[in-house]
Amino acid sequence: MRSSDLVPCGYAAVVRRDRSGHGQHEHDDQRPGGDSAGVPLEDLRGTLQNDILKEFHAQNEYVFPPVPSVKLVIDTIEYCTEHTPQWNTVSISGYHIREAGASAAEELAFTLADGIAYVDGSIKRGLDVDAFAPRLSFFFDCHNDLFEEIAKLRASRRIWAHVMRDRFGAKNERSWLLRMHCQTAGVTLTEQQPTNNLIRVTLQALAGVLGGTQSLHTNSMDETLALPSEQAAKLALRTQQIIAYESNVTQTVDPLAGSYFIEKLTNEIEAKAYAIIDRIDAMGGVLKAIDRGYFRRAIAESAQAQQRAIDAGEQKVVGVTDFVEEGSHGVDILQITQDTEDEQVARLKELKASRDQARHAAALERLRDDAKKDVNLMPALIDAAKADATVGEMMDTMKSVFGAYDGGPEW
Repeated sequence: MRSSDLVPCGYAAVVRRDRSGHGQHEHDDQRPGGDSAGVPLEDLRGTLQNDILKEFHAQNEYVFPPVPSVKLVIDTIEYCTEHTPQWNTVSISGYHIREAGASAAEELAFTLADGIAYVDGSIKRGLDVDAFAPRLSFFFDCHNDLFEEIAKLRASRRIWAHVMRDRFGAKNERSWLLRMHCQTAGVTLTEQQPTNNLIRVTLQALAGVLGGTQSLHTNSMDETLALPSEQAAKLALRTQQIIAYESNVTQTVDPLAGSYFIEKLTNEIEAKAYAIIDRIDAMGGVLKAIDRGYFRRAIAESAQAQQRAIDAGEQKVVGVTDFVEEGSHGVDILQITQDTEDEQVARLKELKASRDQARHAAALERLRDDAKKDVNLMPALIDAAKADATVGEMMDTMKSVFGAYDGGPEW
């Protein structure tokens, strides 16, 4: 059984118990929005990450080739623009790019280049830029270099506003805004002396706040050892709360504006990012650059340079390269029992046994047929979810049409 099969979409499924205790599934498609919660689609609020391009650059969690993969993103943008106008359709992510080893300027440039690709694809689909652009959002990493990270976030807003106004002709000021979420840098956390990670996370979170993030996630100190314990997760939350409520750094929008150093650093990162975006444009855009192996090569070279600096002693890692202590890490870590997986497998088996088999088969057949056509796949995907198809079943259905991606050229 694949891990993807362990996730039943359950878009419209309501599980109820009859008197014998057996589960039954109802599908209440008459409710507003067509789902069991009865929430009209136009009232739904939330965010999808939905950013497949960063997978080809860094995280490698792709299935289909780049072209049909991006089509699915554009399908989502188109569908949500029409039906769920309060939904953030894509969280365009630099986080995974940075975690793979990219520099700050590369993280910024690659992320915005991916955003440009999605905007360009949506416009070519026939969408008005001002109809969908205000619902795009971004996701950045916050690393240890406090001032560089602040400058990166400041530069991101300037570049995006310029791109949306001058490249795509957006007229709505909300289309110019770069709304971002930031997460502290998981790759900087160390197994050695894990309590040191509290200080790293605090500085990284402060960089996000001073750089103007709208949303923030602080990593737990024990994430290099296991899933976060309750105590570690609470300390990560308290880090945010102390910054927010005790430091007063949130009292002004751009607290370091006007600093010679910050303004100079912002200009430098902006110039580097523009140069990288121009290079991607010269290759023919993001998809062509993926075909040439550009992103992976650039990230690998930056990662190697960072590791060489650590190995040479030019970059210190407290507790790892310097100030080393012998002994165990000294923190209690979370233990997950086998019961959790066993319970989910049992629920999935029950779902597969009790779902309407004819409806399930028809929904997947519709998805396969639509995937062969040049149509938006969101209605078929939602129909499959209502029929209790799992993520794995839907992915396999589309893979039978789109094929699987082998990772592209070796570089």
